[in-house]
Amino acid sequence: MAVTDEQKAIKTTYLSLLGNISLALVKWLAGYFGNSYALIADAIESTTDIFTSFLVLLGLKYASRPADKNHPYGHGRAETLITFLVVGFLITSATIIAYQSIQHIHAPHEAPKSYTLIILGLIIIIKETFYRIVLKKSRETNSSSLKAEAWHHRSDAITSVAAFIGISIAIFFGKGFESADSWAALISSLVIFYNSYKIFRPALGEIMDEHLYDDLVAQIREISLKVPGVMDTEKCFVRKTGIKYLVDLHAIVNSKISVKEGHEISHRLKDKLLSEIPQLADVLIHIEPNE
Repeated sequence: MAVTDEQKAIKTTYLSLLGNISLALVKWLAGYFGNSYALIADAIESTTDIFTSFLVLLGLKYASRPADKNHPYGHGRAETLITFLVVGFLITSATIIAYQSIQHIHAPHEAPKSYTLIILGLIIIIKETFYRIVLKKSRETNSSSLKAEAWHHRSDAITSVAAFIGISIAIFFGKGFESADSWAALISSLVIFYNSYKIFRPALGEIMDEHLYDDLVAQIREISLKVPGVMDTEKCFVRKTGIKYLVDLHAIVNSKISVKEGHEISHRLKDKLLSEIPQLADVLIHIEPNE
């Protein structure tokens, strides 16, 4: 039996959740015993990643539910709402990191341990790998919350790079440069804020039914003209719900055919579109006369 996009997205989220739990634990231990606030700041973000991965998992499972009496268009919008929660967690973690790093910049503290650089190097490689895997799956499944999850990994990798640079400066330049570790954490928080916006903006477009799907509309029109009886297409509205799309399409047919014939054409057109474009959840066809 073929694996659905929903199942792929859920499986990927389980993998992401397991990775976040493991790396958060490593960062907390290394940051505490290695005397690195940048690494602790990194651990804070990874801890929020655990909760957001869990939220994404719940959202994907709920969004995959079929349409029912109270939700005739399905439950897909739950995924977009979860994306907003993920952004909220990101902003919260960035704010905490920024506040704590500013406090630590002027506070006297020891330089981080050199072995924290090795740990960070491995974390950067792992996180960037996770980013690429999850982003690829988000594109395959068309999942906005999975895309947000991917950017979580990328932002985590970036904060780890900043921590690596800050710790390196603190270690190799020695006395007087201990605060480089805290400056790295502050820069990391700014990167997280920026990534939060990049995740939030397309999700807002989805919830507001913003038109962002010119390529899909062109594909729908092209396929429609291959259906016998369809002379042309007029209006075509697309909106995203979860990882799939709902389409309203006006099809132009011969004005002299019967209502029954027009009805049959609309069914053939709908079946054709649903079979050739798996990302479509449903298509509503409106028949228009050619004159």
